[in-house]
Amino acid sequence: MDAAVVRGEMGWCHIMMGKNSTREIIFESPLWCIFARGKPTKPFHCMKSYVYHLVALFTIGVWGTTFVSTKVLLNHGLSPIDIIFYRFLLAYVCLWPATYRHFWAKSVKDELLLVGGALSGGSLYFLTENTALTMSYASNVSLIVCTAPLLTAIVIRLFYRNYRLSVQFVVGSLVALAGVAVVVFNGHFVLNLNPLGDLLSFSAALLWAFYSLVIKKLNGRYSTAFITRKIFFYGIITLLPMFFYEPLYWKRDLIFDPVISSNLLFLGVVASMLCYMLWNVVLKHLGTVRASNYIYFNPVVTLLASSLVLNESLTAISLVGAALVLGGVFIADRRVMKE
Repeated sequence: MDAAVVRGEMGWCHIMMGKNSTREIIFESPLWCIFARGKPTKPFHCMKSYVYHLVALFTIGVWGTTFVSTKVLLNHGLSPIDIIFYRFLLAYVCLWPATYRHFWAKSVKDELLLVGGALSGGSLYFLTENTALTMSYASNVSLIVCTAPLLTAIVIRLFYRNYRLSVQFVVGSLVALAGVAVVVFNGHFVLNLNPLGDLLSFSAALLWAFYSLVIKKLNGRYSTAFITRKIFFYGIITLLPMFFYEPLYWKRDLIFDPVISSNLLFLGVVASMLCYMLWNVVLKHLGTVRASNYIYFNPVVTLLASSLVLNESLTAISLVGAALVLGGVFIADRRVMKE
């Protein structure tokens, strides 16, 4: 099934290259396609693929700036759990009118997969990442969480034996990860390890890898809107036990304070509802591993947002790191996996 989908989406590359057998499929990047000799047999498909790359960049761009809204809400008295809960609640309410006719999945197995997706890409992911930030250095957490693309490729390889990682993908991933390290540490590398905090950071990255796997399994069976809505539904349900230990923030200023309401709307409607839907579409059309490579850009976007919003200065070292990330993603995206 996966191979058929891949041939349908990327068949023009096989025609252009003329070298791959049906037993070995090489995912060629549209970024590389434009520099290759000759012209693609079907340029429309090449251009269509570019759209999904732009969507991935937009999604990562939004996610990379959410720290600003989160920081504002934290300063106004909301806890991290409150913010996650309201994000998911707003996203679920927005998606309900479009998918209310279809409430349950087709099987218990698929329903359990959706629960797993909600935990790995929703409630448990955010809880482990936010808890890690309280135990370890932000630089450590940012760097470790950015191992998610490489972990995603490994997880896909473990569950789909007909996939094998290409050398170019591994090299590109390591170059991009090195760029992330340069951006995060910004020339002031000091090895400060906190085993529990760093382990939680790694757990968050691994959870996101499993979220990508879940979406890969479900994308061909259900609409993107349905999958995304269910992810938020079970994300809300799995967060509820946390409020036995820490009561939910509920005051009138949630609605009447424009600073709180506007930031919650941004996080819930744009960063959650819209971006989760877009990301699931990107996973479907670009492939799980290729799409995950864009996560390497997250610290770069955060760096730019910090410069624009918080007036933090950009250094030459951080720009070198950004260039490494861009080059690494380009190398990894050229040849992602072989089947």
